[in-house]
Amino acid sequence: MRRKNWRVVIAGVVLIVIALVFFFFMLSIASKSNDPVALFQTVGTVVGAVGGISLVMIIIGLIGKKV
Repeated sequence: MRRKNWRVVIAGVVLIVIALVFFFFMLSIASKSNDPVALFQTVGTVVGAVGGISLVMIIIGLIGKKV
């Protein structure tokens, strides 16, 4: 039997929420940037990396560990 690790799942969900907030916050700033394309390439890379790590954390937390 495996026991779910809810702390890791909750941390993954919080990271996804933080990444989305960061994305939408940067969306409001991009219009004032000198180079919005480069800004959003960087923002997209960061949000994608954080989102990927958080999805892996959620999956690993739901799989759990052996008891």
